[in-house]
Formats: sequence, C-alpha cells, structure tokens
Amino acid sequence: MLLLLLGGCKPPPEGRTAWPGADVQRGKQVIRQAGCAACHVIPGIGWPKGRLGPDLTGFARQGMIAGRVPNRPDVLTAFVRNAPAVTPGTTMPAMPLSEGEARDAAAYLLSVH
Repeated sequence: MLLLLLGGCKPPPEGRTAWPGADVQRGKQVIRQAGCAACHVIPGIGWPKGRLGPDLTGFARQGMIAGRVPNRPDVLTAFVRNAPAVTPGTTMPAMPLSEGEARDAAAYLLSVH
C-alpha cells in the first residue's frame, strides 16, 4: 500500500501530450476562448493573467492535479471539463467544453513547462 501511495508522488512521465485526438495548438485556442486565464496565469496566454486560481506555469511537471488526483491526460481531461465531479469541493467550476475541447486543453496544459 505504501508503495502505491509513494508512486503517486513521482513526477509525471514525459510525452503525455501525445495521445490520440489531442491537439496542443487547438488546446491553446480552447483555453483562450473559455477564458481560463481570467483565473489562472497560463504560459503562452498573454492576457488576462488571473490570480484567483493557481499559476499553471510548470504544470506539466506537477505530479498531482489540485493536490488530489494524478496528473494524467485522462484525469486532466475530466478535471478541465468538470472539476467538481473529479475533486468535490474544488472552487473551479465545471466548464462548458466538449470532450474533444477538454482533451485539447489538457494537451496544452501538459505541454506547459
């Protein structure tokens, strides 16, 4: 059991943005259009630079999302789309994104170093 818990603390693996159907550049556009930067500082998104949510600089190197779930493409896609369902009690709202848009946004975030 302890080994399983410690495994969750490892840095995330490299190359996590290469999964079928995900497009980093589309993800950047989705993030702009959805207004994610109104709450977060997001590298590559010049304005606005919100301070309400966490700074996402270096997000690709984080092992956990919101300190509670593994930073993997599938989990991040679900979190971006409906954070309260993934991490109950979070202040991040559910976002009106399709599965594809959420996957692309996740790909962009996982490319941010």
